[in-house]
Amino acid sequence: MRTDSSPGNLPAREHLPAGSAGTPVLDVVIPVYNEEKDLQPCVVRLHEHLKRTFPYAFRITVADNASTDTTPQVAARLESEIPEVRSFRLEQKGRGRALRTVWSASDAPILAYMDVDLSTDLNALLPLVAPLISGHSDLAIGSRLARSSRVVRGAKREFISRTYNLILRGSLQARFSDAQCGFKAIRRDVAQVLLPLIEDTGWFFDTEMLVLAERAGLRIHEVPVDWVDDPDSTVHIVKTATDDLKGVWRVGRALTTGSLPLDRLARPFGDDPRDRDLTDVPKGLARQLVGFCVVGVLSTLFYLLLYSGFRSFSGSQIANALALLVSAVANTAANRRLTFGVRGRGSAVRHQAQGLVVFGIGLALTSGSLAALNAATSSPAHSTELAVLIAANLAATVLRFLLFRAWVFPDRRDETAASTVVASHNPSSHNPSSPTYGTTTAAHQQHPQQLPHQQHPHTPLPQRPNATAPQAPYTNYDHSQTNEFRAGEAADRTWGDATMQLQAVRQHDHDPRDTRDAR
Repeated sequence: MRTDSSPGNLPAREHLPAGSAGTPVLDVVIPVYNEEKDLQPCVVRLHEHLKRTFPYAFRITVADNASTDTTPQVAARLESEIPEVRSFRLEQKGRGRALRTVWSASDAPILAYMDVDLSTDLNALLPLVAPLISGHSDLAIGSRLARSSRVVRGAKREFISRTYNLILRGSLQARFSDAQCGFKAIRRDVAQVLLPLIEDTGWFFDTEMLVLAERAGLRIHEVPVDWVDDPDSTVHIVKTATDDLKGVWRVGRALTTGSLPLDRLARPFGDDPRDRDLTDVPKGLARQLVGFCVVGVLSTLFYLLLYSGFRSFSGSQIANALALLVSAVANTAANRRLTFGVRGRGSAVRHQAQGLVVFGIGLALTSGSLAALNAATSSPAHSTELAVLIAANLAATVLRFLLFRAWVFPDRRDETAASTVVASHNPSSHNPSSPTYGTTTAAHQQHPQQLPHQQHPHTPLPQRPNATAPQAPYTNYDHSQTNEFRAGEAADRTWGDATMQLQAVRQHDHDPRDTRDAR
């Protein structure tokens, strides 16, 4: 999705080079609530698997969201015993809230999460994160519904899962196969821009994240998994399903009205440096053709109804001109929003004026066809007039699409590529009322706030340290650049929540204190 003037904020994906460094490459978050029994076996098993199979430095973060049993004590004990384990506690429930908080504060370039029951076979973890490390994809998800997946679970959960994904496909046009599998990963540069747009703090967090990422054109990699249902799961199916349906309605309405600035998530064409200077590359042609055809069919029906109505009290030329004028205004507005993804009121008058020029060309074609018909026969039948108009409108439609794409709604991102804004944690970048919203100063263009692996693209990727090597602090706080976000508010508003503060993480900001002291 794009706007008329906002370039994408995400830079081209980079392959993270291998080498030695202190920052973990992968941060695996395990959100827990009252899991005192399963937490220790889960962390120990996951840690042993990563030590044995993962070739780079890693971290395991236990995100305790308001447990009332001894889960916090178990997490603290694991943190003291295993160097790669960190614990983090929130005072409010919500899996989405826990993931948002920990992912926003993590300094690892690859962020992942999995459920504490470890229902997903851990052999899928490296295939999950490898496309993100290589720069091929932006997000990765485990899928229990892929053909090669092997799943053991009851008929009830199978039916609910498949029904839910069918609802997503039908209502939100989702193309990913499994929204709720608790086995996902995301690149940190993507998370920094995507997380502030996500409103849900519970179980719908995953779905909302995937839908927004897919609508923004980000690449989602799916990994078939082996999955065994946990019979002791504490998830309330009915309540979760109800909340998910409410979330589907909310996200669908936001996408329809264009209130989400998904253009911030746009990637430049070509992740190979040789491709980044290409200009005039068609973007989304297939999707635009489908949208234009749908709008065209509806506009033609609307036009024919108007023509039939106007024809009852006026001549064919006047009826055709009036019907074409009204339908042309509606057609331009619909194509502006639905086909070419232009949001907001900016340039709307100019677009309508250009649309009227296109309308004039269509009027010349259809009026010329009627004139030719009237010259051929003095009193043509009404059905003949309609047939001639349909043929003329088909020709005008092809020309209209070409003019819309090349002249009225051209893709302007190439023209503004030099001013592409790299995602940063400057508070003004999320505040539309700020004079610097969506822009950068000259100083910032010279020294943008980037991720550690973006600042130094040739910095080696961290290898897994020895067990005796000291670990870098989990969170590097910079209190001068603290941003506050509140789940439940639109992305373009000021965010604030007493339950969390998301800090901008920079490579050289170190706080020797334990992160729990900073809550």
